[in-house]
Amino acid sequence: MSPDDSPAPAATDALPPTRNEDKLASGDVLVIGILMVSAFTVLLNEMLLGVALPTLISDLDITPTTGQWLTTGYLLTLAILIPATGFLLRRFNLRTVFIGSLSLFSLGTVIAAVAPGFGVLFTGRLIQAAGTAALVPLLMTTTMRLVPPHRRGRTMALVTGLTAVAPAVGPAVSGVVISQLNWRWLFILVLPVVLAGLALGAAKLRNITTPEPVTLDVLSLVLSAIGFGALVYGLSTIGESTSGHAPVPPYLPILVGLLALAAFVRRQTVLQRSDNAFLDMRIFRTRAFTVPLLVMLVVALVGFGTTMVLPLVLTNVVGLTTFQIGLFLVPGGALIALVSALGGRVYDRYGPRPLAIPGSVIWTGALWFLSRANEDTGVTALLAAYLVLSASQALMWAPMTTAALSSLRAELYPHGTAAFNTAQQLAGGAGGAVLISAYTIGSHAKDAGALDLAQSVSASQAAFTTAAVIGCLAIIGTLLVRETAAAPQPPASPPSDASVNAAAVPKVSSATD
Repeated sequence: MSPDDSPAPAATDALPPTRNEDKLASGDVLVIGILMVSAFTVLLNEMLLGVALPTLISDLDITPTTGQWLTTGYLLTLAILIPATGFLLRRFNLRTVFIGSLSLFSLGTVIAAVAPGFGVLFTGRLIQAAGTAALVPLLMTTTMRLVPPHRRGRTMALVTGLTAVAPAVGPAVSGVVISQLNWRWLFILVLPVVLAGLALGAAKLRNITTPEPVTLDVLSLVLSAIGFGALVYGLSTIGESTSGHAPVPPYLPILVGLLALAAFVRRQTVLQRSDNAFLDMRIFRTRAFTVPLLVMLVVALVGFGTTMVLPLVLTNVVGLTTFQIGLFLVPGGALIALVSALGGRVYDRYGPRPLAIPGSVIWTGALWFLSRANEDTGVTALLAAYLVLSASQALMWAPMTTAALSSLRAELYPHGTAAFNTAQQLAGGAGGAVLISAYTIGSHAKDAGALDLAQSVSASQAAFTTAAVIGCLAIIGTLLVRETAAAPQPPASPPSDASVNAAAVPKVSSATD
């Protein structure tokens, strides 16, 4: 690594924190709290239509592959736009980004609620995603700036747990609502909550950064849109290509996507010399950032993909109603929150490996169990497997995120959070595309339409077998994550700007990468 990219040394002569220094200021707690509640609300919508997919397929007369784009398109839009948040967080202050994001999300929610068909509903989902894109990077960057290093494990566990809980709770909420109301109520019920958050944020949020005179590189935005869009589109058409229904061979958009992403990376390496990069590539020079990022790619790909496939399995194989599916999924979200909160304290003391390594092994084992499920597998066994899957995923999600971001200097936080969230959303979109394609291929169905029981069992086993094979990569990744040093304690006096930057990497080993 170059000198600019090497981890800052831990402060070994710092004094223990006093009671007051160990607590966040009330104003900081309010800022983080408003951002967390707002982020949770918008993230709830990522997987909100998972359980509703069978209903939407029937009501809108679409195929499963088309229907999954209501979720995949949402995730893909996030993957395209999140790299731009590095620019947004530097160019505009906190209140401006927050108000603009929630206003855009509210508009998309209204459009989706009144949509007469798939096209308008899809448009509303894309606008929702555009409003969501900046909120999670804004939350993570703000948290990393306000929370002292010795408390980051606990606080980031809550923040990253929220980003995992919200998508997990989405299908549960969807199942309960769909069982009693029309699918439009999924959006109608969200709108008052979002508007209340918008009003509260406009009244209470304070700015904690100074806007910089940076410019948006349009070419970078275009390249990222082409790259991510073509890649996920190609992956999503693999299933259709086996039956001859894909408009183009999948390898063509995948190749275009990879070439565009290569051009995007090259463009950023040029722009970062003048500090105008859309996404600063220097964050990837540190192994302590890239290895956890790769683990999270696997976790997000499989996690989001299984969330889309599981409702289809519970409907077509087990025969549960949408209301029953909603109840089935509720404990998973609660368990993720609990495990994330407890894991934060373990992280602060021991680092990520004692959490992530056993978590990856148990997680992969749960996927293998689900790959063997059939019509004779009881609901209790499936619920147990789902809870194990949720808990073990939480053991990886928060530690990997905190370890990666803590390895960066403070001025690279916006780029680091943008890269991390882009990777997660791209992997989530790809995961839905890949596992739905595996589901379609595994069904051996020659024509579009409802699957019989044997086809549904074959489809679900193919999807979860694919997930389990991919999940094995997480085990390898967690074994490569570096051990962490003890968290440095804050100094007795307020730190200077230089010391704040030096403390930005409290948990990463200083071993040469």
